[in-house]
Amino acid sequence: MLRALVLGAAAGGGLPQWNCGCVNCQAARTPGSGVVPQTQSSLAVSANGADWAVINASPDIREQLRRDRRFHPTTLRGTPVRSVVLTNGDIDHLAGLLVLREKQAFRLQATAAVLSVIAANPIFRALDADLIDTRTADLDEAFDLLPDVEGKLFAVPGKVPLFLEEGEPDIELENEQTVGVEIRSAGRRVLYVPGCARLTASLAARLDRADVVFFDGTVYSDDEMPRTGTGAKSGRRMGHMPIAGPGGSLKALSGIRLGRRIYVHLNNTNPVWRGGPELRAVEASGWEIARDGMEIVL
Repeated sequence: MLRALVLGAAAGGGLPQWNCGCVNCQAARTPGSGVVPQTQSSLAVSANGADWAVINASPDIREQLRRDRRFHPTTLRGTPVRSVVLTNGDIDHLAGLLVLREKQAFRLQATAAVLSVIAANPIFRALDADLIDTRTADLDEAFDLLPDVEGKLFAVPGKVPLFLEEGEPDIELENEQTVGVEIRSAGRRVLYVPGCARLTASLAARLDRADVVFFDGTVYSDDEMPRTGTGAKSGRRMGHMPIAGPGGSLKALSGIRLGRRIYVHLNNTNPVWRGGPELRAVEASGWEIARDGMEIVL
């Protein structure tokens, strides 16, 4: 059977974000509010329950692995984490590699563009090259992710990481900078797309008939951050299509045949965290909201 475990459901900064006093973050700090703290976006998958792959190494990965006994060391030094896959070069997706520097062997797989970001930053030399099996994953080429699990990376419209922006970036690049991950095992298919600026015809075709899709739910409305006073950029300027509104994913994906559809990578400002009409609209359309620890077994 194929297992998909949400290690972290929130976007960069988590919920609550350490320096944010928005309604959601204040509620997440208040016991009994109904808003439960969430860590930064990451997914773990396994076919046998003993060997696991982690998709995106968030800065919260130490806590994410600590709280689930299945990831605890099985020997004096060693864990069931066999591989790490990156979907882009954002800090909230690769900074956790520095937490995994403790002389632990695993395979690191990403596109050439994302691996070049790591190679260009000397701090990542802390990863022992004798232990980390770094491999380039070409777009649309299947690779062995785990025993009995096949992985494939595919281009998704997005942009370069914030720290590589120069001027106004192209926010709908469709190349190796932003990818989704297709996971196959025993005839089942799971897709993980934590960042997406626009739904293309090719992406819609790939999502069609998937058993489970984890999709970018960063902001509910495109103007969410300016409207809440938490930032000046729109969702699309950050490389994320909104859930609702013109061109939103809720409508754009409504005609695609899917098994379970789950929003992930939700920003701390997203109103679905606290319930209300926005959450009801999402659930009425057949979508679920990811939560830390949510597990799908196929």
